[in-house]
This record gives sequence, structure tokens and C-alpha cells, in this order.
Amino acid sequence: MTMANSERAYWLAWSQIKGVGPILLKRLAQHFELLENAWKARPIALGEVEGFGHKLIDKILEQRHKLDPFEFLEQHQQKNSQFLTPADPDYPQLLWEIPSPPPVLYYLGRLDGQESRGQIPGVGIVGTRYPTEHGSRWTRKISQALAKSGFTVISGLAAGIDADAHSSCLRANGRTIAVLGTGLDLVYPPQNRQLFEQIAAEGLILSEYPVGTKPERGNFPARNRIIAGLSRAILVMEAPPKSGALITADYANDFNRDVFSLPNSPDIQEAHGCLHLLHKGAEVILSENQLLASLGAIPLLDQSSDQANVNGRQHSPKSQESWQSQEYFSAATLASPHGNVTNKSFTEPPKDLDPKLKIILSAVQGESTALDQIVSVTALGIGEVSAGLLQLEIIGLISQQPGMRYQRR
Repeated sequence: MTMANSERAYWLAWSQIKGVGPILLKRLAQHFELLENAWKARPIALGEVEGFGHKLIDKILEQRHKLDPFEFLEQHQQKNSQFLTPADPDYPQLLWEIPSPPPVLYYLGRLDGQESRGQIPGVGIVGTRYPTEHGSRWTRKISQALAKSGFTVISGLAAGIDADAHSSCLRANGRTIAVLGTGLDLVYPPQNRQLFEQIAAEGLILSEYPVGTKPERGNFPARNRIIAGLSRAILVMEAPPKSGALITADYANDFNRDVFSLPNSPDIQEAHGCLHLLHKGAEVILSENQLLASLGAIPLLDQSSDQANVNGRQHSPKSQESWQSQEYFSAATLASPHGNVTNKSFTEPPKDLDPKLKIILSAVQGESTALDQIVSVTALGIGEVSAGLLQLEIIGLISQQPGMRYQRR
């Protein structure tokens, strides 16, 4: 058995240990590097990890003694043939970065390596199960615009806004991901059966719950963190005051994702949650073009002609050679937004940094630079820029700020 397969077994085994949730499990993985090491660790070594006290360690030792990771993996695969763990290369990079990444992610449909690496940006669309005509109409418009601009639309397969988002994306021949609060063998609500089957055939369905898991109340807030974690931005289309969509927005804020909200009249109960988000600082959705511009999709969606191509990424052609030969300002002499030259010292990039990453890095100013500005300066596609920014963030050369903005470190 390869090391990757071995680690899958240990991720699965640790997920069965009561008292060790996703947050503690990520801490274990970061501390021991391999969960096999954590599984075999002595109590004193486990105690070095934050959150692992004597009582929890005693429970771990008792449960660990009764469970063989490789036997359990073999048994589990008989009912759950397709699943990912953080040990798998297709496990979503953005999801691993949140504090509580699911240790096991079951799936139906087609995985996309570029999507998993963050090279294809995903946008979450959430809202009430009982939308007004205004909410449904705008959800359909926005979802189709995102699909035609090359974004993956992510939602929760619930009735109402979720279903509108998924179905409109599919009608526009886009890619959509549904995140469930049940096992993959159950469709909830049942009336979305046809939509479920279409997404499984043309997109991707995810759940952190094994087959047989019923739609229990507590599953759905946990599901919402996955929607927020997979998304670069969350759009709340319509939400009454206690809507689960607001939980997703809170998670998005915690994960440093951008939150957008659709306005409506204060007389409309379904708009109260959206108006509350706008009051707290969420970005307003005014039109498809405005939203795409905020998300960095250039050129804007042209509703009056068919000149823009289907993925909305027409840019002036520049070869890799011309980019490599072009002279750029060094990080220490980039102009600040106030027109002054900053002498702030930044982390020095490695000498073997990929040429495209150098291009993207050179476009990020010291104070704060908007995503659409980076796309415009580099003349690269939104997918390439988003993926490059993610890699630069992982390396530690930049940090993401609210409002789809980035700055050097």
C-alpha cells in the first residue's frame, strides 16, 4: 500500500474517534505531519497538541485500541466507494485552508483537478427555501451570468434559491457543485431528485456524511461551512432573519471570503437578512455586470451583443516570452495607491518562482490591490490569476484582504 493510501486509512480512522472533530484533527495533522504518526503516538506526544487534554487522550486510546485503520477502510469502501481525504491530491485546496476541513468528503460526479487546486474560481449562491419572485429571478440571472463567465456555482441543493442557482447554471452549460447535509444515497428535499441526478451526471455532489445519514437538523449548519470554504465569494440572494444562508455568510466572513447581498424593500420579510448583511458591510449586488466586475471577470458581460466569448475572458494576446522579457518594478519600488513610492520591505520571492507567478506578484502593490486590477494589469485570465494568488498566499508572499483585495507580505 502506498503512503497516500495509507494516510487515507488513517484519516478515515481518525474521523471515527469520538471527541476529535475537524478542528482538532487538522491540528493533529499539522503537528505530526502524518496521521499515521498521530495514530501511533504516545499519550505524552498527543498532549503536546492544543486541545488534547488527559480525558480526551484516554478516550482516544480506548477507541484506537478497538479500530484497525486498514480493516475499517476496506469495510467502509464497500458502501462508500468514492471519497476524498486531505491525503488525496483532488481534495479541494481552499477547503483544507479553513479551520475545520472535513476529514472525509464523499462525492458523486466528476472531479476537476484545476477546480480542486483553486484554478477555477467557485462562487456560492445561498438563500431562503421560500423566495419571492424577485429573489428567484435575480438568482437565475446571476447564476447564468457566472456560468457563462467561467465560474463554478456552488450551493446546497435545497428548495428555493439553491435549486434556482443549480438549475440556471446547468441551463447555461456551466459547472455546479451541490453540497449535501445527508448521505449521498438520500435526496433532500425529495422533489429535487431530477436536479440531483442531473448534477451527478454533469457536475459534482459532495457530502461529509456517509451513506445512510438522514437529514438531521445539525447537519446543515455544518454543511454551510463547506459551501463557504469551497467558494471565493458568497452571494446571499434572499434571506429572512433566521435563514441558514446567514450562517453561510458568517462562515464566509470567518474564512476571509467576500460576501455579496441582493437588496430589496424592507417591507419584504425575505429581504431582512440581506439588508442586515448590507448594513454590516456586505457588498451590494446591483447587476450582473457590476458583480462580475467585483469578482474580477473581465470583460464585463455584454447583454447587448454576442461579441464577448462564452467564458468572458477576452484579453489582449501576450505570449509567455513577451511577459518574461518585460521589465517590471521590483517589490520595493511599487507605487502605493496614494501615488507615493513605498520603500517597505517585502518577503523576497524564491529565485525559481514560476514566471507567471512573478507576473502576478509584480501586480500586487504594497498597500492593497483589487483582484480586477491585477487581472487587468497582467492581462491573464481570471482563473489563472485566482490560482496564482492562491499559490502566492500559500507560499507566504501575499495575504488576502476583504473585498477581493491582496497585498504583499
